[in-house]
Amino acid sequence: MGNIKNVKNAFNYLGYSVKITGDFKDIKDATHLILPGVGGFKDAMATLKKKGLVNPVKDAASEGKKFLGICLGMQLLFETSEEFGYSEGLGIFKGKVVKFDENAVNLIPHIGWNDVEILKPLNEFKGIKDKSFFYFLHSYYCVPEEDITAAVCDYCGKFCACVKKDNIFACQFHPEKSHTAGLALLKNFINN
Repeated sequence: MGNIKNVKNAFNYLGYSVKITGDFKDIKDATHLILPGVGGFKDAMATLKKKGLVNPVKDAASEGKKFLGICLGMQLLFETSEEFGYSEGLGIFKGKVVKFDENAVNLIPHIGWNDVEILKPLNEFKGIKDKSFFYFLHSYYCVPEEDITAAVCDYCGKFCACVKKDNIFACQFHPEKSHTAGLALLKNFINN
């Protein structure tokens, strides 16, 4: 789940201390939880299971802790993924993760800067203009089965770029690599 150090560095740059952990006690004691990720869905779920972190992560989400999922971390919150065959996710959100249409005009994977259309005026978007650009790197995207989509991006058609439900906010893009708008989103996550 390879973007951990970049996420930590972004929060450190903003003046916040972050603890990278794989310990369920640290997760239980945390006030905020960030589930980052770059890589494969199936491998990430296997790692969470092997380390005994599935239930602690689900408990943190259900107990109302401020929770941020980034890229693969967003995808893991859903019930299933079709990446490298069928895989079950954390099931915190109803819905699935699917691959972009390989016959689309756009190149797959989706790599680079794209504008994001904000659909819901959330605290996480405070001070961020609609259609701000964020950095994406993915071949799969989330299809929620509930009304939690907070922002969309248009690449191979419109897809869910952010979700929000209660204490949980997740984004398909990488805020830690998204310059001013991304840093504002991370700061809003901590402060709101």
